[in-house]
Amino acid sequence: MEKCKPMQSPLVGNWRKEDATSGEVVATTIYQQLVGSLMYLVNTRVDLCFAVNQLSQAMVQPTKLFWKAAKHVLRYLRGTSQFGLWYKRTEGVKLQGFTDADLAGSPSNRKITSGGIFNLGSDVVSWYSRKQRSVALSSTEAEYMDASQVACEAIWMRKILVGFFG
Repeated sequence: MEKCKPMQSPLVGNWRKEDATSGEVVATTIYQQLVGSLMYLVNTRVDLCFAVNQLSQAMVQPTKLFWKAAKHVLRYLRGTSQFGLWYKRTEGVKLQGFTDADLAGSPSNRKITSGGIFNLGSDVVSWYSRKQRSVALSSTEAEYMDASQVACEAIWMRKILVGFFG
């Protein structure tokens, strides 16, 4: 087995997709299989969520820069194989949600990347990272748009929990 140098972060610093959209195209099928495997890992590795979100945006025509970024994620996994989520039963279950938005995070279309996480007690039960559908004109508007999305998800999760816990 070939060894690699472990990385400290899942994605290279100052990752910009516009730099990655032009360039030589790599093997699409292999790239799709790798990113698909990483998508599966996101279920237990919330720290990969943003990186996998960025990599999945090049599924049709991945370039060498996207391939290099995907290999960076693998090197990060090599150095953090002991990380994961551990769930334990606790008393006093309380649903909490946290959210954040990145104004104009996508330089190509100026859309906002939103992220959120929900805890049930002290355990993470849901998280997301996605682009918002519309463009915000200010950071305040971006936060309001994100808060609206997280409120909808919180209502949905509460309905599930009420049905589950009675």
